[in-house]
Amino acid sequence: MERSQAGTAFDLTGPTGAPVLVLVHGLGLTRGMWDDFVPALARDHRVLTYDLCGHGESAAPRDKPSLSVLADHLAQLLDELAIARATIIGFSLGGMINRRFALDHPSRVTALVILNAPHERGPAEQRLVEERAAQTGAGGPAATIESTLARWFTPQFLTQSREKVAQVRATVLANDPENFTAHRQVLASGVTELIRPRPGIAAPTLVMTCANDSGSTPAMSNAMAAEITGAECVIVPGLQHLGLIERPELFTAEILSFLRRNASQFQTNGPRA
Repeated sequence: MERSQAGTAFDLTGPTGAPVLVLVHGLGLTRGMWDDFVPALARDHRVLTYDLCGHGESAAPRDKPSLSVLADHLAQLLDELAIARATIIGFSLGGMINRRFALDHPSRVTALVILNAPHERGPAEQRLVEERAAQTGAGGPAATIESTLARWFTPQFLTQSREKVAQVRATVLANDPENFTAHRQVLASGVTELIRPRPGIAAPTLVMTCANDSGSTPAMSNAMAAEITGAECVIVPGLQHLGLIERPELFTAEILSFLRRNASQFQTNGPRA
């Protein structure tokens, strides 16, 4: 583990000089969620994983979290590491941060991979999600952890992979309640600024979700992809929100195939001029 000047915990692995991939985790999790992804991705890429503000081993945020604050936080980390451009792979909240980053820093994005991220909700559903996020402060992540795990994993995985589920539970419960609540509010309300943006996202984009993800539905992913010219959309059958932890190989295969098809985009990943 290394630490940036701002207190961001990160790991950087893979061949020096190779195209850079940045992996952005979701709410309440840490860069450790990518442990089963890094070996496959780091064979031919330089892979950066980091903990979001106040998550895992990273310092608490200096400013109130918003998508722009979190995107700028990533830009500052890339500046410090002298990374000019990268493919940004984001899960859930991370799949909102990478879209905001692509809108705010388009010249720094070679491609996007958006995994299990929310998109446009109906007005009633949007109000309900925002109300639930506001109520999180009463009990922090512990208040909803069991129902959360039931949404994230299939019943079979909950029964057969108790150790992995226990690791995820412990990671979520280790979060500072105030920081968790602030980031959950970004996850709930921030999505509205990503709907049909003008100008839109121009980078090659892969959108993925799972067939049974109730919060980041296939309809959302299809709509998201339809708003990005040339974007590809893949729906993984049978899994829920954290399908990428249940079956990481299904995701890494699609990501690597997408990266190979768009290899010509990876021209400049070295130090900034």
